[in-house]
Amino acid sequence: MRVSSVGGPTDSGDPGYGEGLRATVSAVLEYGLAAFENCDEHSPLPAVVLTQARTAARTGVSLDVVLRRYFAGYTLLGDFISQEIEDCGYAQDAGLQQSMRSMAALLDRLIVAVTEEYVRERPRDQVSSGDKRRIEQVNRLLAGDLVEASELSYDLDGWHIGVIARGAGAAEALRGLAQSLDRRLLLVPQDRTTIWGWLGGRRHMTSDEVVRIASSSSWAAEVLLALGEPGEGFTGWCLSHQQASAAASVGSRKPRSLVRYGEVALLASMLQDTVLARSLRRLYLDPLSQARDGGETLRQTLRAYFAAERNASSAAAALGVSRQTVINRLRAIEERLGHPMRSCAMELEAALRLDDWDSAPLDRPS
Repeated sequence: MRVSSVGGPTDSGDPGYGEGLRATVSAVLEYGLAAFENCDEHSPLPAVVLTQARTAARTGVSLDVVLRRYFAGYTLLGDFISQEIEDCGYAQDAGLQQSMRSMAALLDRLIVAVTEEYVRERPRDQVSSGDKRRIEQVNRLLAGDLVEASELSYDLDGWHIGVIARGAGAAEALRGLAQSLDRRLLLVPQDRTTIWGWLGGRRHMTSDEVVRIASSSSWAAEVLLALGEPGEGFTGWCLSHQQASAAASVGSRKPRSLVRYGEVALLASMLQDTVLARSLRRLYLDPLSQARDGGETLRQTLRAYFAAERNASSAAAALGVSRQTVINRLRAIEERLGHPMRSCAMELEAALRLDDWDSAPLDRPS
């Protein structure tokens, strides 16, 4: 099962946790289908969702794994619904599009509720009372609630860059980064190895500055660092965190420890839009897979071609083949797609990026 496989099958020593996980998956899928059918994103969450969040906190399952399982379930349900819509020919129906938006809003509300329940239940030796209060305040702010933020000791009116750090030493890495950049740091621990952070100040700062300092730090290979883009004021504070979260979802499968949202924005958006992702795969990858070697040679040629900025000679040199061989392969690709390369190059490159992400092994720090 895709949901159970996130985080590994043996991440809890409590046998009741596995049973609860199966019951939660079933309840949430039924709840999601009901929300889709009725365009209702406000009905009460199933009680088993909050119960399972408390169980996860008590048994040591990280909040990161808990939330990623919900995202995996959302993707699974979205794939199923999108396929049904496509098969029935209703992709442009306004009512169905509203139902998909209701499901997305439901996921946001579910994530906030699960996070709050997890934090309340987490043993005191894992989080201090001050951290617990900060986590609750930050989650409420991100959810749009009116909260007095003075206790955070962080200026929400300045410039911000949202950061999510994962791995042993994540908190120390963010403190060192803030000190090197002379920025105020808002630190919000989520579990033993996952930290939400914001780098703030009155001066505008680019992501390039953060990347330059972070790349040269001693912990660069030990901690996964996902960066949002600079944002001003409260709105920018929220958006930069959302961008960092999206970058972190991509970073879990990237062969590097530093991921900036601006570099993976398209991929992150494609991963969240199940209709787009499925369509790109079906239109541009499936026809190539009918080749003799499953399309591997054609995909490698395309990757080299796009990496060489669509220069056939440079792609041929990178692949160690003749220019004519590359040209012949590109013609074969056009025949299989039924389109000239110039008319679908952007979509084809996007589909290849999805394929790279799907096939990449998880590379999260221990």
